[in-house]
Amino acid sequence: MKKILITFGTRPLAMRIAKKLAGKFEVLYASSEEIPELLLKSGNYESIPKGLLPTFAHELLKLSLDQQVDYVLPLGVFELEPLAEAKVLFEEYQIAVLVPDKDMLGTFPIIENPPAELPYVLLSKGNNLLEDDVAENTLDGLLVRSDSEEDFALVCVSK
Repeated sequence: MKKILITFGTRPLAMRIAKKLAGKFEVLYASSEEIPELLLKSGNYESIPKGLLPTFAHELLKLSLDQQVDYVLPLGVFELEPLAEAKVLFEEYQIAVLVPDKDMLGTFPIIENPPAELPYVLLSKGNNLLEDDVAENTLDGLLVRSDSEEDFALVCVSK
């Protein structure tokens, strides 16, 4: 079974996405926020540096390698850009970072803390990891389709 690491893992958005991935993926969580001791002891949660720190991407790569992660889903606003810049480095280790490429990142509107009922898609090279459909693109990231289903908005938690 493939593994996915979700950042901001103590937030409701992370829990909703993990629930949708249950049975298809082994889900691990990481957060730069304080993690309750009980969750840390479970072995499914790890502390990571804040996305604004220069070591963030390298620390996340090290954790991903140690945990043999296949996918990294960053949910923090400040994590998106450093991980978009580091995607090639992660890919060298066969780890897919689920965020749009650096040159595409600024083209998406961002929805922070979206309501649960929105039609989420979690894309890896256009393949929806939440369902068995394929988008007609090669996008990466947690996105919400517009009403026309032609445009996307990037989804994350607040800072």
